This record gives sequence, C-alpha cells and structure tokens, in this order.
Amino acid sequence: MKFSIVITTYNRLEFLKRAIASALNQTVPCEVVVVDDASTDDTEAYVRSLGNPVIYHRNATNLNHAGSVNAGVEVSTGDWIKFLDDDDYLAEDCVEKMGQAIAQHPQAVLCSCRSIQVDEHGHELRRTGAVGPGQMFYVPQAAIHYGMLLEQTPIGTPVQVAAQRQAFLKAGGWDITMTTNYDDIDAWVRIAAYGDALFLNDHLAYRTLWSGGFEQRKNFKGRAELNVIIKERIYSHIPAEEAQQSNYPSIDIISQYVYLHWGLVALSQRKLSMASALLFPVCLKLAPWRLLWQIRRTRRHAEQTLVPKLPIA
Repeated sequence: MKFSIVITTYNRLEFLKRAIASALNQTVPCEVVVVDDASTDDTEAYVRSLGNPVIYHRNATNLNHAGSVNAGVEVSTGDWIKFLDDDDYLAEDCVEKMGQAIAQHPQAVLCSCRSIQVDEHGHELRRTGAVGPGQMFYVPQAAIHYGMLLEQTPIGTPVQVAAQRQAFLKAGGWDITMTTNYDDIDAWVRIAAYGDALFLNDHLAYRTLWSGGFEQRKNFKGRAELNVIIKERIYSHIPAEEAQQSNYPSIDIISQYVYLHWGLVALSQRKLSMASALLFPVCLKLAPWRLLWQIRRTRRHAEQTLVPKLPIA
C-alpha cells in the first residue's frame, strides 16, 4: 500500500516548511506532492531546492483550495491520499498507523484520526474528542451518512483524513464551487458512498488555528448557513424510505439544531447580538434541544469509553 501526502499551499512558506518536514519524516516511506497555487513568494524556489524527495506542481493560475487538492491527486501515484494543508502538520507515525488500520479493513475508503489543535507557534490549545469506542472504530458504508448527519462519525479536517485514491476519483474529487472550510466535508460525504470508514482514536495530526485561517474569518451565521448546506447534502445520500422507517430527524429539525448549536457558541463567546439572531425562534422549540442533547450525550459516551479505569485500592 502506497501513500501520497498531498500538500496544498499559497504564499505561506514558513508554515509550508513545517508541513513538508512532517511529511518527509514519516516512519514509513511516502510520496510527497506539493501543489503551489500560483504563489508569489519564494515557495517555488524552496520546494525545488529539496530535490527528488518532493514532487512540485505549480498551478498556472490560482485554483483555490479545492482545485489545488484535485491537481495534487491527479499527479500523485499512491493508493491512498493523505491530505495536508500548508499550515498543518503530521505526527511522524501518522501514515504508519493509518496504513496498519487500513490493512485490517481493506474495504475502507476513508481513514481519520484525532487532532491536536495548536496556535501559530505550535502551542497546544485543545484536542478533538474521541469517535466511537476503542482505539480503532470501524463504520460500515451503510451507516456512515447517518453517523455524519448526527455527528457520531465526524470525518474531520484534511489534516486528519486519508482517502483511497480510486474512491476520490470516482466521487469526482473536491467540488470547486464549494467554499473553503466546507469543500472537504462535502468531499467526504461523496467518497463515503464507495466504502467503509475508519477512525483512529490517536492524536496523529496537528491543526493550526490562527488569525489568518479561513475559519477564524467566518462569522457564526455564515458557519451555520454552510453547515446546513452540508447537512442537506448528507441527507440526500440517505434513501427516503430508510429515513422514514428509521425515524430519522427531518432536515428541518436538523437545520434548527445547527442554528441552536452556533447560537450557543456565540452566546458562550458573549456575542449577544449574533447569538440572539441565531437562537430565535429555534430555542423555543423542543425538537432541536432533544437532538442537541442526543448528540452531546453520544460524544461524552465515546470519550468516556477511552478513559483508562483506575485500579481500586
């Protein structure tokens, strides 16, 4: 099994150096592909100076994030693609552990892990929660979209995820019309139609949260609106009969839950006018509160299954 690490970059050379180093320092050999989205800094000169260990591809014009990912996958030759944005980086055993898990479940097309979120200086801020019981959690294809809909199987951001190359291509790659920060999730939704998913409850990825990141520039209302679009796309992959027979929450209730969630986040950060706009009138309805409680209870249970039990004195 061969992995290609596809790194997308645009005018962030100092971050890129760290990302490339983490790819080259993997405990198993990997193909490393750097896709330069027409940078105007010294990115090209630096990457070319590295020589053979790194494949350099430069877009003739700026293709944005999704277009750069697609270009990187096209020139890669691995069986699996490990995605990596230039401001993120990997633990040295990330690919090795993902490869071991995939070898046990060859029907998988997605493999994700937990991440450590850091600031721009690499200082730890927080860690993502566990997904499912055990150190490795397997989700059959038939259950993935339901799990994504109710956030029981959140695949994660690019630094956390690897995808089978053939499934990526069958799914049509990343949608270049999707906005950054949700183009990845949209891709996972479509790739999940072609096989199973694996989650490693190891922290194998480092995601940088900083003022220049796209996520930090998007307000809560914008995030809620995009989140609803993604939920609608996930819902479209679930057969209508299955949704009815299994008593899935309606898309309306799920949309209300999304606004409730982001409204509470805004409230926790004392953005009162934004919180008010998001919370009313959904906070007056019982169904989104029930869904919020269900999702949070499931997350707590997953995290508690990984807490080591102390021996009784």
